[in-house]
Amino acid sequence: MRVFITGATGFIGSAIVQELLGAGHQVLGLARSEAAAQALTAAGAEVHRGTLDDLDSLRRGAMASDGVIHTAFVHDFSAYVAAGQTDQLAIEALGSALAGSDRPFLVTAGLAGFTLGRPATEEDNPAASPRLSENAALALVAQGVRASVIRLAPSVHDRGDHGFVPALIDIARQTGVAAYVGEGLNRWPAVHRLDAAHLYRLALEHGTTGARYHGAADEGIPMRDIAAVIGRHLNLPIVSKSPEEAADHFGWMARFVGMDAPASSALTQQQLGWHPSQPALLPDLEQGHYFAS
Repeated sequence: MRVFITGATGFIGSAIVQELLGAGHQVLGLARSEAAAQALTAAGAEVHRGTLDDLDSLRRGAMASDGVIHTAFVHDFSAYVAAGQTDQLAIEALGSALAGSDRPFLVTAGLAGFTLGRPATEEDNPAASPRLSENAALALVAQGVRASVIRLAPSVHDRGDHGFVPALIDIARQTGVAAYVGEGLNRWPAVHRLDAAHLYRLALEHGTTGARYHGAADEGIPMRDIAAVIGRHLNLPIVSKSPEEAADHFGWMARFVGMDAPASSALTQQQLGWHPSQPALLPDLEQGHYFAS
């Protein structure tokens, strides 16, 4: 299968490229820069020039492929609503090139918006969010697009991670404490980058139209446990912050650090035969590479 991937040189996308190539697929990767094009070529993928807001380029890439995986997103938290709108338009453009073709279209969404007080399942509907990717993808099903959604855990971890956990480590270094909110019993799901990449391949090859799949190997790690590992590796005190103190201490991360968002992937594992085998988040942190810089 020839697969068009947006975000193909990103943290998650680059792992998906290697997963697909290793399974005998061809990859056409979206590249917005010369450096990205060179990275794709070095990885063994074909290069498709364009950007996330170049809708004609997205449509051409989709039309030239047997399936599409959309992982790109503008991670600008100062303009998150605009980023969500860009994402929605990109999904609609990619879908328009796939309508009526029975070619699979996987769209990336998130699990951080679920605050149910219990593990979210694949059957739960998303909470209202500026990121409209899931609704945009599933709306395409009525237009004859074989679309499905992969909801990723907020922590996708491995060497090279620049996401939430590195942000927590930076905050701890800057403030001199490793903190959590309240009792720290609120839970984060997590998944290793290579396990996530394997999930994308299985969903591409065996997924069903309109399905929601959960990329979560750790169902929910208490934030207090994450702070404890950070504090121990940085030799810093581990402290609790009240909800009122959290905004000043964590900045933009406060809403995530205090969120209780456990998620189950039991149905995903059953339906796709996905069995995460890489280190869980806490053992990955214990290896020390997150604290090397």
